[in-house]
Formats: sequence, structure tokens, C-alpha cells
Amino acid sequence: MTRHDPGGSMAEAVGAMADSAAGAAARAAGVTVRHLADLAELRAVHRLYEGIWRPDPTNPPVTMELLRALAKAGNYVAGAYDGGLLVGACVGFFGPPRERSMHSHIAGVSGAALGRNVGFALKLHQRAWALRRGVATIAWTFDPLVCRNAYFNLSKLAAVPAQYLPNFYGAMNDGINGNDDTDRLLVSWELAAATVVAACARSLAPRDVEVERAAGAVVALGRSARNRPATGRTDGNVLLVAVPADIATVRRTDPGAAREWRVAVRGVLAPLMAEGARVVGFDRSGWYVVTRETREDSR
Repeated sequence: MTRHDPGGSMAEAVGAMADSAAGAAARAAGVTVRHLADLAELRAVHRLYEGIWRPDPTNPPVTMELLRALAKAGNYVAGAYDGGLLVGACVGFFGPPRERSMHSHIAGVSGAALGRNVGFALKLHQRAWALRRGVATIAWTFDPLVCRNAYFNLSKLAAVPAQYLPNFYGAMNDGINGNDDTDRLLVSWELAAATVVAACARSLAPRDVEVERAAGAVVALGRSARNRPATGRTDGNVLLVAVPADIATVRRTDPGAAREWRVAVRGVLAPLMAEGARVVGFDRSGWYVVTRETREDSR
């Protein structure tokens, strides 16, 4: 007699759905996503990242030796190819065995392939790959001032912010971060969560800041007429925290304003999260939606 294993059957079903979603995302983006281990492939990843981040030569985003070691040890190193051209890559490594987790360290898409959802295809491939290896959660960090990344991570992927990390990497001095502090939001992606499944199927509706306002949300940090941060109130149960629509341009044209935004967002979002408030979404126009737990919610 064979014993029925509902847990195993459920895991297989989730894995099969993840494979299907990853395949659909790759086809929609016009790419093929695959795991990489060959030296020539890893060199191409290294060149891709160098071109995207334009780093200080003494502080590359990743080295060839590290890529080779990670791939050899069975970690996640994958690339998205448009024909024979590498247009995106993602690198992650396993966490402590008992946690069944991964940390997704770096992902990037070439400028020539932006707007095609190549990053979405890479993350769905990573999710499917991780689920097949018993991973339940993938974590990664992103700059909370970068509007498009916040929307991608929180709305398109349904990752959940877990911690605000001030100046996490220290000075990077590259073509993206400049000399700004490297504040990061650490997010957790629960791979089998219903919201994540819906997001991967593109059936999860993003937060709408106007709907939140109409329902009584208050502005904890807004934008002034000069596009500078404007401090609001933090006494509501639903709070809205603004970021610039394009921090990259602000950093390039007005470094002082970029620093103001960094300090302002850190000063509002970090203490809110530290006291237990939850970032529950992001509106594409540049607003975090944050909720406080009320007494009724905690019963």
C-alpha cells in the first residue's frame, strides 16, 4: 500500500504552475532564460553588469571568480537571452538550510531590453528553479527611492518589505547610486503565497493611491511644488509615503534634492517599519502604502 502525500502533491502542483508561469513570462518577453555555468557565459554576465552599473573599478558588483564559485556550488546564476545575446542576468545564493531560503543578490537588464518585462521573466524563472529545490522564500534588497523598482518588486511580484536598512552597502560610487547613501528595503518573496501566485499570473491588482486617499489614507511624506519632500502626518492607520518619480534624474541634476529625499524617506519609512507598520503596496505614480495594525486587527 502506498501512502498518500498531500503535501508532496501540493508542492508538485505549485512547482508545475511556477514552471508554466515562468515559461509564459519568457515567451512574452521574447527571451530564453537558462541556468549558466560555462566560463564564457559567466564572463558575459560580468560584462553585462559592468555595463549596467558602471562601477568604481575597485568595487565591482560581482567578480568572475565569485560567479564561477556560486555556479559550481549549485547556486542560482541565470541569464536571459534574445537569440544569442545576453540581455539580462540574475544571481542568488542559498541561505541557512533550515530556513529553506535564498538571497537574490543582483539582477539587471541591459538598456537595449528595457520595457520588455525581461526582469519579470528572470524572477519567475528564479522562483520556479527555487521551488523545485525546496526553497520557500527568496529575499533581496532594493533602493526605496527608485520608483520603477518599488513598483516591480511590490506590485508586479508581490514581494513584502521586511526591514529598512540604512546605508546597507556603504559607498558604492557607481553609475546608478552615485555617492548617495545606499539605503535599502529588504523584501521577502513567499514563493507559494496566494498573492505571489496571482502576481505571477498577472492577475493581482496594484494599489491605487487615489482609492487609498478616498478611503481616508493620510500623507506621511508628500511632494512639494518644487518636487522636494514635504513632511506630513503619521497619525493615520493607512499612510502614504512619496518618492520621486525619477530619482536617477534628480541625482544627476540636483544632488542636494536627492539627498533630501534620501533623508526624508529614511526618516519616515524606517521608524514606521521599526514600530511594526507594514508596507502593503506601491502605486506606480510613486507612493508607498503603509498600514498600522489597529486593536481590532490584532484580535
